[in-house]
Amino acid sequence: MTNSLVSILIPFKNVEDYFEECLESIRNQTYQNWEVLAINDHSEDKSLEIAERFSHLDSRFKIFSNNESGIITALRKAYENSSGEFITRMDADDHMTKDRINLMLKSLEEKGKGSLAIGQVKYFAENGVNDGYDRYEKWLNQLTAGGTNFQEIYKECVIPSPCWMVHKDDLDTCGAFQPDRYPEDYDLAFRFYEKGLTCIPCTKSLHYWRDYDTRTSRTSEHYAQNYFLDIKLHYFLKLEYNLANTLVLWGAGKKGKTIAKSLVESNIHFKWVCDNPKKIGKDIYGIKLIHYSELKKMERPQSIITVANAEEQMSIKSFFTGLHHKPSKDYFFFC
Repeated sequence: MTNSLVSILIPFKNVEDYFEECLESIRNQTYQNWEVLAINDHSEDKSLEIAERFSHLDSRFKIFSNNESGIITALRKAYENSSGEFITRMDADDHMTKDRINLMLKSLEEKGKGSLAIGQVKYFAENGVNDGYDRYEKWLNQLTAGGTNFQEIYKECVIPSPCWMVHKDDLDTCGAFQPDRYPEDYDLAFRFYEKGLTCIPCTKSLHYWRDYDTRTSRTSEHYAQNYFLDIKLHYFLKLEYNLANTLVLWGAGKKGKTIAKSLVESNIHFKWVCDNPKKIGKDIYGIKLIHYSELKKMERPQSIITVANAEEQMSIKSFFTGLHHKPSKDYFFFC
């Protein structure tokens, strides 16, 4: 293993209660050739004081201020000032295991360029982790254990935003932090996927992910559900949609209606199916809903499924198996 420099990018804003623990976990890494690019995004508490204290103790901590506003511009500034051959992200309210940088760098150097190192994550919270985050953690870690993350990229973000590492050349190829598209971590995950990076399997927890009421992903409008759906549809149409196929939308709940409205506004023709007798035959946005069994009569259907119920998803998978349709090719779960 070489002694390559690893750049750790950390945007921060009003995290005084957690920041010291985060920076201390980096300082305690078993691998020592790293630099931190910490960008103050207009903090109003003592976060900047904490960052500056660490920079006075250790020159590897480099502190800058965001001249603009928001996590994307902060990440850009961090990246512009980085010197590492390898790049990783960190959230200012989390902490990492002592061997995280060492293990991720080792796996990348073994696999070479075109690879993406990821680690398993562990959510924690003062009052306990809610069921939604617990399910997400288990689902994400199961994918990470096999390196199969991109197989389910249209469901949720399959790359843990504060726990990945990549070669700088590969990050540049993927456009780094240039797009102004939120959620920025999900957009970057799609670009990793688009450029064909391979996820390196990992069976070890490398990152402790803090949950609390005022964390950005809970409070910022940029992480509302409609933003996630916009990204999914954007990349589906760019990377998966085949004009020779019949585009099908399955589901007429809130998410289904949001996708349908976007397709109608984009003048993209599609068939809309569901299994709800109360909705079959209804006209919504000028599209009449039909029974999902009509898929059997369609020529080369390509389906987007917006049904979230786990049992119903299993039934839908069985239905498509009977039609010899393949997941992530003929049908895609959007939730």
